[in-house]
Amino acid sequence: MDGLFTPVGPRRTFEGAVEQIAERIRLGDFVAGDRLPSERELAAALRISRPTLREAVRVLADAGVLEVRTGSGGGIFVRSDYVPLDLLRSKSDLRLGEVAGVLEARRMIEPRVAELAALNAREEDFARMQQTIDAQQELLAAGDVLDNEDRFLQLDTRFHLHMARATGNSTIVSMMRMLLNRLEIARDIAVHEPPIPAWMIDVHERTLAAIRSADHERIETVMDEHLAAMERAWEQATDRVLVRPVPEFLRPLAQRDRGRDDTDEGTG
Repeated sequence: MDGLFTPVGPRRTFEGAVEQIAERIRLGDFVAGDRLPSERELAAALRISRPTLREAVRVLADAGVLEVRTGSGGGIFVRSDYVPLDLLRSKSDLRLGEVAGVLEARRMIEPRVAELAALNAREEDFARMQQTIDAQQELLAAGDVLDNEDRFLQLDTRFHLHMARATGNSTIVSMMRMLLNRLEIARDIAVHEPPIPAWMIDVHERTLAAIRSADHERIETVMDEHLAAMERAWEQATDRVLVRPVPEFLRPLAQRDRGRDDTDEGTG
């Protein structure tokens, strides 16, 4: 199973199993219609008993995420690849003061991930990224974004993981899984502004186009815009500054914000 699942450990085995399976589906490692590993394989990977696994599967089935089919060709299947955020790790696992560190780590890592994706991506990688954009477009066209805000944001997370997969580097994918999971929790506890659907779709389309172009300056520009939105929302919501003094990799953002401040002063 390529390291998708890790031992849950002796504590919170039931909750840990729910979280790991839910996270793998939410991030797109398994999609609707996929069959999960057998009960025996999954219990062994998580190092939990089969009765404990069955209880975790029951919770996910009750939430509409999994279904268990019996008979020949049966097994545990993904019923829906939309996973409610409350099935994931408790908010208490990430304190408010740690959110800044998550955003700074993202600023350091993800632009380089995009540049490596530009070098190694295949057509199927581009297709997966486009599929998430198309799914967001469908929600927007149907006028369902406000009622399905979490689903829309889940597609945003999945876009970024597909970008990581496009690097062809399993270590980077593992790093991004962890970072994206913490970003979702960070967004949930610290940034309460609703998403701006049209902008998010547009910036995803421009990010994909930049990666396709393999133009690293173009990638750097769009990734700066992409990451800055959540950074600014965090600073406004908490009245805190992420990093001072500003290191080299943050200077484009700082220079732009400084120019905006100068303009505001001039027109005030």
